[in-house]
Amino acid sequence: MNKNLTIVARIEANADKVELVKAELLKLVAPTLEEAGCVQYDLHQDNENSAVFLFYENWESRELWQQHMNTSHLAAFIKATEGALASFIVNEMTKLS
Repeated sequence: MNKNLTIVARIEANADKVELVKAELLKLVAPTLEEAGCVQYDLHQDNENSAVFLFYENWESRELWQQHMNTSHLAAFIKATEGALASFIVNEMTKLS
């Protein structure tokens, strides 16, 4: 049996690319929610620093999340935001309680 997987992805846009990155991140939500194994895919923007975004995701398994990482919509995001990101940190998490 596969364990559920929580992903916390922190994306920081370059100061002059915040609106571009935000628009491209928003494009990921609908197709990702349709993917097999996607339980939750919530996008947040920091209230103090508008350049910081966070995805809080829950997946049925790591394998299904890995399939997500190879989708055309994620590839399109990477291409559209080339040079626009200050950082992109992904943490794979396991729920403890």
